Formats: sequence, structure tokens, C-alpha cells
Amino acid sequence: MPVVVVAVITPLDGHRQNVVDAFAIVSPRVHDEAGCELYALHHDAETVVMIERWTTADDLAAHAAGAPIGQLNALLADHVTGPSVVSVLENVPLGDPVKGTVQ
Repeated sequence: MPVVVVAVITPLDGHRQNVVDAFAIVSPRVHDEAGCELYALHHDAETVVMIERWTTADDLAAHAAGAPIGQLNALLADHVTGPSVVSVLENVPLGDPVKGTVQ
């Protein structure tokens, strides 16, 4: 079953676009990584949220240790309030077998 990750990033005041731009630089490289099924950025007025899906835990581990994430961390360093809050989640199938589970 795929591994789902939600990372919540809090930009410094006035730095949200810098955070979005950093992800725009790195995302094409992440999309090419083995096992990357989804790496999609979202935001509201206060936070930036990355939703990820990886084929296996090993693919996620390789991603976490890879060069694109090192580059991302360097690009974000002066634009965020602190470390991202990262949750690695286990799917709980509910209701509709298509809409209620991660495929």
C-alpha cells in the first residue's frame, strides 16, 4: 500500500511566495524520483502544505535522503518559521472502495 505524507510548512510573514518558488524549483526533480506518485503543493493564508504519495516506505526514505530535499531545505532556510511538521500516514479504508482508500 502506498505511503502518504503531509508536510505543513509555516512561512515567515510575507515569505509565502518564496516558499512556493522553492518548491517550484525542486518539484520537477522530486517528480522524477523512483516511487513518487504524488508531490502536490497547496496553501492558505498562513501555511503551505505538501501532500505526497510514495509507492513504498523505501522510496520515501530515499526521497528524504536525496539531493532535491537537501536543495529544498537550503532554499527554505531563510523563509520559514522553523522545521516542517511532517506526518507519515497510514491509510484507513472507509466506505466506497475507490473514494475511501489510497489507490
